[in-house]
Amino acid sequence: MRTKQSLLALLLFTFLFDGCTTPKVFHEPSQALPAENSAFGRSIQAQVAPHQGQSGFRLFSESAEAFAARAELIRNAQSSIDLQYYIVHDGISTRILLSELLVAADRGVRVRILLDDTSSDDLEETIATLASHPRIQIRVFNPLKLGRSTVVTRTMGRLFNLSQQHRRMHNKLWLVDNSAAIVGGRNLGDEYFDAEPNRNFTDIDMLCVGPVAEQLGHSFDQYWNSALSKPIEQFIAFKPTSRDLKDLRSRLEKSLEETRKQNHRLYQQLMTYTSHPRLNNWRRELIWAWNKAMWDAPSKVLADGEPAAYLLLTTQLTPELNGVTKELILVSAYMVPGQPGAVYLTRRADAGVSVSLLTNSLEANDVPAAHGAYAPYRKTLLEHGVQLFELRRQPGANSDSKPRLFHKGSSSSSDSSLHTKAMIFDQQKAFIGSFNFDSRSLLWNTEVGVLVDDPELAGRVRELALEGMASALSYHVRLEDSQLVWVTEENGKQHTLTKEPGSWWRRFNAWLSSSIGLEKML
Repeated sequence: MRTKQSLLALLLFTFLFDGCTTPKVFHEPSQALPAENSAFGRSIQAQVAPHQGQSGFRLFSESAEAFAARAELIRNAQSSIDLQYYIVHDGISTRILLSELLVAADRGVRVRILLDDTSSDDLEETIATLASHPRIQIRVFNPLKLGRSTVVTRTMGRLFNLSQQHRRMHNKLWLVDNSAAIVGGRNLGDEYFDAEPNRNFTDIDMLCVGPVAEQLGHSFDQYWNSALSKPIEQFIAFKPTSRDLKDLRSRLEKSLEETRKQNHRLYQQLMTYTSHPRLNNWRRELIWAWNKAMWDAPSKVLADGEPAAYLLLTTQLTPELNGVTKELILVSAYMVPGQPGAVYLTRRADAGVSVSLLTNSLEANDVPAAHGAYAPYRKTLLEHGVQLFELRRQPGANSDSKPRLFHKGSSSSSDSSLHTKAMIFDQQKAFIGSFNFDSRSLLWNTEVGVLVDDPELAGRVRELALEGMASALSYHVRLEDSQLVWVTEENGKQHTLTKEPGSWWRRFNAWLSSSIGLEKML
């Protein structure tokens, strides 16, 4: 019996430590390249010069524009591309962007890609092969140390260190030539760019040019050079060759050609940027304003318990949160205020501030457990005058009457749910980034975003939020006789629902998360 137990222990040890015995790869530090190193960067600097230190901003609420902007920035890159993402899903949109990245690297552009470790699951060989290009470097943040070789051993390894695996890099940043950047809520994947037949996330991104891009370059460098960021080569047992990279290119080209033939409409929709580039038009539409780029310190994820305030993005946002006097609008895919957040919101409302929250309804939320952590706070918030709006599940019927933020484009069969993260303060300032109004963003994940001080841009973000709150798109949650009701509109007629919309399975997930106290994990 003891022999069997010893054998089992040996097997477990082998599984867990498999993939961790590869030689250490030198962690060479690097910095964002100066904007003046490229003609594109110099053209941005020339455009910025008359604005006396202000930066330029342009919102992307439409998925097609958000995708095209990323592709066009790659095409304009001449010295560097720095990408930082929480999720990268395989799909036609990702493959197009990857193809563009390879072309950029071939012409000499330095490409640095920093991924949260969860993005590398089952893709390490592919990612490492991409990183074998002499101009492409890829690192993973806060990587799992144990059992990386299979799904089973990865799961076991994560169970051995739940605290580490709970803390993720949620940042989304797209930076070219250290002079133009995109921040916002979108990860990389077809569901974020209206290219997925069964799901579409509505979101807002923001093009940022000028000094703000340099600020965001500093944030990328902090994460890239952190001891928590490890070269992907450190976690693989083989060394990709030039032939492996050639084979990867061949598979990529073949898959794109197959998509062009089999789903020509989607392919043409995504490839519009090749025949009708719009970056120059967007640059002419920039709003020039003072701003502040904000991000969590990478070491936030190392905190024993709740992290210190000086590590947090929210500490930088505190003056804006406390300074609002007239109107506060929060848009968040996941709205889990917690006790401190609820106290803050109710006090603002009690002080006469108009407070409105837009989040997903139970039926639209892709994480019903998060809804379960939010639901218990609704009655208290409503009693203090906070306005609650919950985006309905948006069926994919294509309609030109839908507001821009919720326009479904060509994916006529997909459902839509909110993925936007935005704050509007007194119709004067707007914050756009990766930060949700929940415990995960506050305490456990790292985030990045930009605060813009300009009534025109704030007004545009506010307009998008109000469109989402419209009765044809959202439930207005109210109190009637101390009970919650959901007021909405169908075919131009108002309806009041006394039972929360959503399937029994979603109700069960929401109830379970609330019952077992998962709030701080969500």
